Amino acid sequence: MKASKIYVKILGVPYCKSKRRGKIGAKNLWTEMVVRKTRGLPKIKGACTLKIHFFLPPDKFPTDLPHGPDIDNLLKRFLDALNETIFKNVQGHDSCVVSLSAKKIKVKEQSKAGVVLEIKRKE
Repeated sequence: MKASKIYVKILGVPYCKSKRRGKIGAKNLWTEMVVRKTRGLPKIKGACTLKIHFFLPPDKFPTDLPHGPDIDNLLKRFLDALNETIFKNVQGHDSCVVSLSAKKIKVKEQSKAGVVLEIKRKE
């Protein structure tokens, strides 16, 4: 089996699945952006590994949340969006992810916010 990689950078402010603060409508815009940017990428057909880096602006790290939003909630919204595109045709959708590495990185400017996604697959 040949291993292959999918790599994509998506600009925009990542939002969690459970949004309780900030711009409520922005979470839907983030999901739409992820879907739009990944729609044309190759579809996964089997097991894969993911490396995800969330680049978050300073306002995602308020005084009462100095480490930023919960990474599991960031992942939930992001993976649900990928279920509509990259994982659309694989049985079980994002259950095909057998290994996951995720990181939150604070950036100085909102214009630098986004996600870098790398998927390694075997087909």
